[in-house]
Amino acid sequence: MLTYLLVLLPLLGGLIAWLVPDNRLRPLLLPIIALPHLALSLYLVVTPSIKVPGSWLWLDPLGKITLLAVSALFAVCGVYAVGYLAYRQERSNRVLCLGLLVCLAAMSLVTLCQHLGLLWVAVETTTVSMAPLIYFNRNARSIEATWKYLLICSVGIALALLGLLFLAYATHVAHQDATLLLSDLLEDARLLNRGWLHAAFIFLLVGYGSKLGLAPLHTWKPDAYGEAPGLVGALLAGGLVNCAFLAILRVYQICLASVTELLFFQQVLVGMGLLSMAVAAIFMARQHDFKRMLAYSSVEHVGILAVGLGVGKGALFGVLFHLINNGLTKGVLFLSSGNIHRSYGGKTTEIVQGALTRLPWSGGLFLAGFIAITGSPPFSPFISEFSIISSIFTQRQYLVGGLFLLFLAVIFIGMALTVLPMVMGTPRTDLGKSDYHDRLLTVGPPLIMLLVIVWLGVWPPEALLQLLKDGAAMLEVRS
Repeated sequence: MLTYLLVLLPLLGGLIAWLVPDNRLRPLLLPIIALPHLALSLYLVVTPSIKVPGSWLWLDPLGKITLLAVSALFAVCGVYAVGYLAYRQERSNRVLCLGLLVCLAAMSLVTLCQHLGLLWVAVETTTVSMAPLIYFNRNARSIEATWKYLLICSVGIALALLGLLFLAYATHVAHQDATLLLSDLLEDARLLNRGWLHAAFIFLLVGYGSKLGLAPLHTWKPDAYGEAPGLVGALLAGGLVNCAFLAILRVYQICLASVTELLFFQQVLVGMGLLSMAVAAIFMARQHDFKRMLAYSSVEHVGILAVGLGVGKGALFGVLFHLINNGLTKGVLFLSSGNIHRSYGGKTTEIVQGALTRLPWSGGLFLAGFIAITGSPPFSPFISEFSIISSIFTQRQYLVGGLFLLFLAVIFIGMALTVLPMVMGTPRTDLGKSDYHDRLLTVGPPLIMLLVIVWLGVWPPEALLQLLKDGAAMLEVRS
């Protein structure tokens, strides 16, 4: 019953948000709903869950990891939204608050789904609920970004649905009961028709890969991330990405059970992952728009996840840990970048210079986020990336490892060329003073996330490490 509250609580909050007439009071619903949701999520993560045979909803270790990452990120964004929206009273936030809470409900449902059809519905609900959030600024560039996002992701919707139909038909051809229940598919995977199974995996990977932002399916990201408010960008990078990746993990589980399709799926993942990192490295060089830079950073990190999943074995622990680390670190970067954007009234390096002088806290957080996201100690992304890299070389995949390190180095240099002048440069004298300043509600949330990242990098709790090991065990080849 408590698992249902993960979905029902945000939906109730969304209904209340729609009915509340006051633009100033409505944002308070976000932390009021988000913090109990986080508390409930933590309870369910540490509590052993009992699976009911045939159940469509169940929280397994992979779902728990994703739920923990999503709920923690949303709780921080919910508190931040109160301070951020206090500066945006000229615009109604009714649709924004409703969309955020519906998105939380949908993301929670994604983590619970054990039926691939219901999982598809939940993932697409997260996609659709994000569209009005991207359009929040209501200008020409934001509507263009929204339409590009909807068009590309709609193609992904269709392809993923077609993949599910192929998967169900593979069970029918094999004279099994047609089903999309994950447990049944895992049990009968070796009996399914190989041709239809192969086609299903391709369409599911491309469909969910478009939402994940794997190259060459990433083209919506720079526009959507660049034009959306900072808190929406954080949820896109750490919420939608995590949900889409969980869907790919479910496909990976079926590939693992089928045996014959695993190698093909892994090779495609490694190829698309390296391509994503290469694209990010190219477009991040001398990127003048720092929010578009963060979009390409997201493309890079979904590439890291894909490569790690494709490599398998010891890299699986690092992949699941990086799922959490990337979401939290992106939260620091997007929320602090939102503060900088509001203060300067622009998001290009021609305008934004010397942020440490103008906004000491936000500038410092953005700089620390840059150091963390590039895999530097003592931040937790260092551990997860090192786990993936070490596993690559342990398995003697030297070409993959060499390209992986090369792209990481190029991306570090490219980001540094943008971030360092932006944060540490000399402020322009022709810019007027801004009403937007560092406040507790706008710098406190990203600061908390930064401290959590340091904590996970220095002393990760044993309960989390065990959860990650349990999740990795679900993705390992069994002899």
